[in-house]
Formats: sequence, structure tokens, C-alpha cells
Amino acid sequence: MKKYLVGGAVRDLILNQPVIDQDWVIVGAKAQDLLNLGFNQVGKDFPVFLHPETQEEYALARTERKSGKGYKGFVFDFNENITLEQDLERRDLTINAIAMDENNQFIDPFNGIADINQRVLRHISPAFAEDPLRVLRVARFAARFHHLGFTIAPETMQLMQSIVEQGEIETLTVERVWLETEKALKTKNPQIFFSVLKKCHALHILFPEIARLFTQSLHQQNLGQLTFNTLKYTSQMTNDPVTRFAALCCHINAIIQQADIPSRALTTLDQLYNRFKIPTIYKKIANIANRYYRLVDNIELLSAAEVVDLLNHIDVWRNPQHLQQLLFVCYANAKATYNDDKLIYQPKNILEKAYQITKAVSIQAIIAQGFVGKGIQIELNHRRIQALISLKN
Repeated sequence: MKKYLVGGAVRDLILNQPVIDQDWVIVGAKAQDLLNLGFNQVGKDFPVFLHPETQEEYALARTERKSGKGYKGFVFDFNENITLEQDLERRDLTINAIAMDENNQFIDPFNGIADINQRVLRHISPAFAEDPLRVLRVARFAARFHHLGFTIAPETMQLMQSIVEQGEIETLTVERVWLETEKALKTKNPQIFFSVLKKCHALHILFPEIARLFTQSLHQQNLGQLTFNTLKYTSQMTNDPVTRFAALCCHINAIIQQADIPSRALTTLDQLYNRFKIPTIYKKIANIANRYYRLVDNIELLSAAEVVDLLNHIDVWRNPQHLQQLLFVCYANAKATYNDDKLIYQPKNILEKAYQITKAVSIQAIIAQGFVGKGIQIELNHRRIQALISLKN
């Protein structure tokens, strides 16, 4: 029985990237052998074991054979005669098919180290096409390692396009698509994830609301490219996937506003939310960004009452982080609109100052003066408006 460190941990060691999780493969053993050593078995499709002390995952070397449609249509073989190379061959990319033995020696049967050095994402074998989930995984790896100069090999992109054309991508569950998307939103360049999906013709199938943006223009700019650039600039400002998702969604309803038919059926944001069962916090910030970024852009034209009304609508008093999340998207969208990475965005300074001034209005003083019930909120709103009027004067 031999154990090998495999997959992402080995790849990231070679790339000098932080190693978060370590996965191990056991060759020459049966499930009972690991159980006898105190490992705990988890997983249904094939046995994965948790080390009794480190809780790291250990899996028996296995092969897989396509037995049906979709990413779940596989039969697994994990008998003790499966070799390390057979196990590595079933993986998606060469850079993820490198193992390291207990002497820290690399086993690299598919030239993954060369592809790491050349910064290429390349599939291992034609069996890549058997699992449509790999289209999303490659897109996510492209986003994750874009800053290191990685690109997708042309033959791998061609295979991804073939998977889409054959309809396999449509077998993915919405839950799995969202899981991969959420992971992509946490990478350094999430816009690359969606760009890759567009290039392999999967975007209009998985995210038709976003794909449709490429058929529209706003301020003489393609709305799809503007959205991707807004997401890029937002990601340079914050690692928060919720804010990044809001940037992705900020232009979606612009299509509705340009349409001649005022139909609820055209509200594509709701369609996106409902299909993927988007978590509430993601929807909340995306709605705020979608509805109010134009107001923020024109903050200098708003009256004091309108500014306070805006702050009320984004629920900034109970959730002050909403203001920064909105401003990140607005600032990024302005940079994308003017194609200016060093743009000074005055609305950000104005709205932040307005918030500080209105926040300083004391509710305790209002209560002490005898206001009660709804009168407290009415007076508080009035004094916040007066504070901003005084500032302007």
C-alpha cells in the first residue's frame, strides 16, 4: 500500500501558491485496509476516507467509465490493482494530474509540469468530453490563474465547444452550476470565467440573461463587454463575491428599460434569481446596484431629500456595508464606462460624506425631546435632510 499527494496541492506547490487542502490517493489497498487503520469512510459513489487525526481526504485509486448522460453518468472501479497512472489519467487537466510520493518526488505521466511552466490549461485525454462539469471547472481555473498568465489550449477549447454543441452542458443541475459560479466569483479575475463560457458557447445556455447583454448597447458601448469590465474593476477593489455578483447584474435590467414593451416577463434579473435559487444576500445587493447606480452617478443633481431617500432605500442605517458595496460597483462601472483605470469618482466622496453627516444626527436627542412612535422616524428623516441642506449652504 502506497500513498501519494495528488491534484491541486501538488499543482499549487509547483506554482508557489498557498496550499489550502491536501488530497491523497492510496494505491494497492482495499477499503477494509483503511477501515482497519481507523479511517472513516464517507461518500456514496466511491469510497473516500478521512484520516483519523488530520481529517484529510484519502481516496482509493480508481478508474471511471461513462455509463450515461451528464456528469453523474459514471461507473467507478477502485480495486486494489488500479495503478497511480490510471487514477491520474481520469482527471481533467494535466496540471491537476501530478502526484508526489513520500520522498517528495513528482510523478508526472502527462507532462503537467511542462504545462505549468508554459502556463497552459490542457486536457489529458478525449475522456475529458465525458464530463460536462469540466467546462465550468476549466473556466474557473482560467479565472483563478489568469493573473499568472495561464491560457486554455486551443484543442481543449475546441473540446469544450464540442461538449456544449452536443447538449451535455444542459445536463448540469442549476445547483452545481451555481456552486462553480460562486467559486469563480472568489477568484482574482471572475470575468474570465464568464468570458470563457462565452467563447465555448455555453454562456447563452447557462446565463442567457448575461449573454443577451452582448446584443445591446449603452452609451455607444456593448453592454456585455461593459459588464465584464465592471466585474473586472470591482474585483480589483473587493474580494467579496456578493459585491462582484452585483457588478455582474448591474446592467441586466437596462435591457428592460430600453424595451418598448413594459412587461414583467422582461425582468430578467428575477429569472436569473429563480433559476439558480440565488441566496438572499446576493439578490439584495444585486438589486441595490441594479436600481441605484444611475442615481449615484448623478448624486450632484439630487436634492438633500433625495439623497436621504437613497440612503434609506439601500438600508444603510441597519447595514452600513451596503453603501460600500454599492459604491464599489458604481466606481467600477464608471471606470469601465470611461475606460479609465485611474478615474477619480466624485460621487463616491459625496455620498460617503453625506452618510457620515446624516449618521451623526442623534436619535437619542429626538427621543429626549418627546417624540414617540412614528414621529421619531419622521423627525429623524427631517433632521438628516436639514443637515445636508446646511452642508450645501
